Amino acid sequence: MFSELSPMKVVTIAIVAIFIFGPDKLPEFIRNATGVLRKVRAFADSAKQDLRSELGPEFKDFEFEDLHPKTFVRKHVLDGDSLAGVEEIRSALDPRPELAEITAAVRDTADGRAPGAGSLAKGAQATPPTRHVFDPDAT
Repeated sequence: MFSELSPMKVVTIAIVAIFIFGPDKLPEFIRNATGVLRKVRAFADSAKQDLRSELGPEFKDFEFEDLHPKTFVRKHVLDGDSLAGVEEIRSALDPRPELAEITAAVRDTADGRAPGAGSLAKGAQATPPTRHVFDPDAT
C-alpha cells in the first residue's frame, strides 16, 4: 500500500504532521488513527464472515481475493500456474502460418509458376498469367 513512499517522503510527512498537530498532540492523533483503522478492519472482517455464513457451507473456503480478475483467470482458466492452455490458445489464434501460405501462393503465381499446395485456386488448375510490362516512370 505504501510501497511508493520513499524515506524522504515519510520524513516530510512526519515534519508536516508535527507542524499541524504539534509535538504534544501528535501521539494522541496517531493512537486515534490506528484505532479507527483497527475498527474498520474488524468491520470488514465481520462483514466477510457474515457473507460466508449466509452463503452456506459450500462457500466456507471462499476467498474474496479470488474475485480479482487476474486471480480469477489464473485460478479457473490456467488451472493454477500452468501456461499450457495459454500457449495452445495463442498458437491457435496465430495468423502467421496462414499468411505465409498465402504469401507463398501469391509469389508463385506472380513468378509465373504453378501455385503450390494450399494455393488460392481451389480445385482448379490455374494458368500462369501473362506478365505485363511495368514502367515505373509512367505512374
